[in-house]
Amino acid sequence: MAMTLNDLNRYLDPKKIGSAPIAVKLGVLAFAFALTLFLGFWFDWQDQLEQIDSEQKKEEQLRTTFLDKKKQAINLPAYRQQLVDIEKQFGALLKQLPGKAEMDALLTDINQAGLGRGLQFELFKPAANETARDFYAELPITIRVTGSYHDIGAFASDIGKLSRIVTLNDISLSAAKDGLALDATAKTFRYLDEDELAQQRKAAAKSAAAKGGKK
Repeated sequence: MAMTLNDLNRYLDPKKIGSAPIAVKLGVLAFAFALTLFLGFWFDWQDQLEQIDSEQKKEEQLRTTFLDKKKQAINLPAYRQQLVDIEKQFGALLKQLPGKAEMDALLTDINQAGLGRGLQFELFKPAANETARDFYAELPITIRVTGSYHDIGAFASDIGKLSRIVTLNDISLSAAKDGLALDATAKTFRYLDEDELAQQRKAAAKSAAAKGGKK
């Protein structure tokens, strides 16, 4: 027998729901269950799910951090060995820098490298002052030599083979009376001694304090 809208309204009356057909009872029960789930999700479970999601993200971050720390701990001996190797390489490079007392000998070596190739020095002028860096000082020397193309090339090669570090910068070649003229800036480097390093640190600290005081 077909159920009319009036029958459905009558059966949905809480006082008459007991006499309703089983299909109506199941429908009402399903609706009530769905409504309970919706209300529970909206007022309570939604916040809990968001909190669970947030905690899961934190867990993933902690797991990633843990794995990174674990890798670092596993590779720590390798990192220490790398540090030792770097310190050795740095020490070897530092030995290629002359001390203050050796600078005169280095300048003589540069001059002799040119004379040994038959070049004529028209200019050999070390800068009046050095430029201090982190742990070394740089001294530029303005040079001008004349000679054949082959001898000038050999001179540049000899400079690169010196036991101490010397670089040729701002190189230019031009025609000269006896062949070619090489104009360049030869830069020599020396390491700073302990007193100079201490003075440099003191000056840096004073500069930092002055900048801090201006804020």
